[in-house]
Amino acid sequence: MTLGKFAVRGSAALALALALGSCGGGPAPPSFVCPPPLTVQDAGRITHFKDGPGRDPRDIAYEAVLVKAGSSCKLGSKAIDVTLAMIVSASAGPAVTAGTTQVPYFVRVIDGTGRVVQGQDFTAGFKLSAANPRGESQEELSLSLPFGQISDLTGYRIAVGLKPSLEELNYNRRAGGR
Repeated sequence: MTLGKFAVRGSAALALALALGSCGGGPAPPSFVCPPPLTVQDAGRITHFKDGPGRDPRDIAYEAVLVKAGSSCKLGSKAIDVTLAMIVSASAGPAVTAGTTQVPYFVRVIDGTGRVVQGQDFTAGFKLSAANPRGESQEELSLSLPFGQISDLTGYRIAVGLKPSLEELNYNRRAGGR
């Protein structure tokens, strides 16, 4: 599965039922839309500085960007199973340190009323150094969204983003989202 080709994927039985329903074999089953992930404003980029007081470009440990996010779905009888895939890219800054660079990100499922019904924080790991200054990670997660009626699925939204600290968020806003 490639990120550029995410699409709604139902079971063969659902496809058959849709085909039969459109041929006059009874009412067509309701359709659904796989909830696409939405990148939260100000959460698409992080500029992370080394520990300490400096905040000029020489103090940047890494910069990360949420490059792309997509979803595919499989409809069950009482839940929709969502496969969420995201690409996170990271670049070493002048102050990168040896070891693994951990880039935090989050996923939140929001129902039709605007309430967060599922959510979790994760990290994407990179081995960045002066010799290996760039990395990309494909993060894949599985979610199960319950429903009583198929119409309940229209309200679900999936919010994703990198998880900057307050200082990083303020830096991103001052930098104007370069």
